[in-house]
Amino acid sequence: MLKSNTGFIKEFGKNKVLFLMLMPTVLYFIVFAYLPMAGLIVAFKSYNYSQGIFFSPWSGFENFGYFFKSGVAFQVTRNTIVFNLIFIVTSVIASVAIAVFLSEMRNRYFKKVSQSFLIFPYFISWVVVAAFVYNVFNYDYGVFNEILRSLGFEPINIYSKTSYWYVLLPLLHIWKNVGYSSAIYFASIAGINTEYYEAARVDGANTFQRIRHITLPFLKPTVIVLVLLSVGQILRGNMDMFYQLIGNNGMLFNGTDVIDTYVFRSLTGGADLGLTSAATFYQSVMCFAVIYVTNMIVKRADKDYALF
Repeated sequence: MLKSNTGFIKEFGKNKVLFLMLMPTVLYFIVFAYLPMAGLIVAFKSYNYSQGIFFSPWSGFENFGYFFKSGVAFQVTRNTIVFNLIFIVTSVIASVAIAVFLSEMRNRYFKKVSQSFLIFPYFISWVVVAAFVYNVFNYDYGVFNEILRSLGFEPINIYSKTSYWYVLLPLLHIWKNVGYSSAIYFASIAGINTEYYEAARVDGANTFQRIRHITLPFLKPTVIVLVLLSVGQILRGNMDMFYQLIGNNGMLFNGTDVIDTYVFRSLTGGADLGLTSAATFYQSVMCFAVIYVTNMIVKRADKDYALF
């Protein structure tokens, strides 16, 4: 222990500037990530506003019992996992395909313009997207239903059936995030030594063969790391996206309500704070378990690709 402390002090003295640069990040996580963790204690208490967090009576696992017995736990967990799995798979496929396509383009102007158009939706707020979707798909005066009526078809009310959102939400997620994700894969492809491609061309490899045997294998580590990071968030719903698009539409809760929107609605609706804290605590524990198990599986397959 003494040796390790001495080593740390020696390292600190050697790299004072680097440690000083690290301080803002460390303080940020202490204030906004670690200190709020004390609030998790509410999940084990019968919270009373007049007594506060620390003086409210203990309730053990009672809040967790209510959460699981209500049937909401299974529903929001299923929706969160299913949508995140769809988002991960579709996002990886679309991002890699676009990155590979752009890397094969020789026209630099076309590449720059394409990347600018693709990454632009990433900076648009979900509030704006929700307003756009509402005006396009509104049952009474939406553009989509006006076109259907003019063609003699029956209008479609997407705000009454969850099945439409299993298609619309992944499409919107891809449209908004594919530009940002593909930029990461594109940067990885740009780092591949061009001698591999030149050697492949000399050997007579066509474009598809070069992609299959050079580009995709070199992209594999980046794909694994990004998928691992995404899997770690598999039990965290995209709050902005789901709440802005679905809102408080009770007809869609069965298929689109995720853990984050459930907790937010519970808090704003004045429900028991202990119950909502139990849901959040359950979400955090499950996220940790999922990323730990996934990392263990990756480590067994190839330890070089594991996060820890």
